[in-house]
Amino acid sequence: MRYLITGTAGFIGFHLARRLLDAGHTVVGVDNFTPYYDPALKEDRNRILEGFGEFHLHRLDLQDMAALEAVWTEARPEVVIHLAAQAGVRYSIDHPDAYIGSNLVGTFNVLECARRMKPRHLLCASTSSAYGANTAMPFHETDRAVHPLTLYAASKAANELMGHSYSHLFDIPTTFFRFFTVYGPWERPDLALSKFARAMVDGTPIQVFGNGKMTRDFTFVEDLVEAVVRLVDVVPGTATPVMGDTLSPAAPWRLVNIGGGKPAQLMEYIAELEKALGFEARKEFLPMQDGDVPDTFASADLLEALIDYRPSTPISVGVPAFASWFQAHRNKKEN
Repeated sequence: MRYLITGTAGFIGFHLARRLLDAGHTVVGVDNFTPYYDPALKEDRNRILEGFGEFHLHRLDLQDMAALEAVWTEARPEVVIHLAAQAGVRYSIDHPDAYIGSNLVGTFNVLECARRMKPRHLLCASTSSAYGANTAMPFHETDRAVHPLTLYAASKAANELMGHSYSHLFDIPTTFFRFFTVYGPWERPDLALSKFARAMVDGTPIQVFGNGKMTRDFTFVEDLVEAVVRLVDVVPGTATPVMGDTLSPAAPWRLVNIGGGKPAQLMEYIAELEKALGFEARKEFLPMQDGDVPDTFASADLLEALIDYRPSTPISVGVPAFASWFQAHRNKKEN
């Protein structure tokens, strides 16, 4: 099939694009290589994708409607997977304007293109941060999510609502998925595991927020990609709803968590990294940061009902896989 994926130079977009290219699909990638973190890592990911003859990259900002529309018209995608966004919970506290442009205007432009050139299925990334101040565990897709704690979370929750309105008005089959703490090889340098590994190798203390008592529903990136690929064929409005479905009564629109439903403590996560790297981290214990929540815990029941799959890679396997990549990539850069 012909796919259009936004954010192919990013962590998740890269893994997803490579998986689809390996399977023989055509992938048109869109990315603006924003300097939110070192673009060199994005260029490294992109070089791997450019090794595939069926990969076609367009360097553009989603806020450039004319450029996006031209790419969409040329590509004629059957499936669109919208992953591009300004990421980062804490970054949104000091740089809120970045989230208005990238996440609201950018997503609006994607929806407008889908309105004009309707794909068979539009899939869009959201986040577990949308659950905000919710404390009932696990987080179910049917829970009210009206108390976001950061502008990042608010922008992604707004994307879900924007997507529903377009799905209703223009009959666009749309799936939003809420990702839960994705980690693994090629991850962003601002994510916890990368920050911990970098500090440990450099011999500096790691900052452990929440005094190490937080829990997260860690999701290995390859598990997440598997779930997204399977959801491509689960087109809202084409089959009978399943138990606990979030299929809208007014539109071919669905919301689904992508997480394994097996949260782990932050200190367990760190311990696995220590084992993988072969030494103990020096730890600086700090209180929780603004915008953080103490725990995340996905209900994976709907995901499993839809695709007969839920993320299952334990951190005892996923963290060493990250560590192996981290050391190899670091050594390559130093030599």
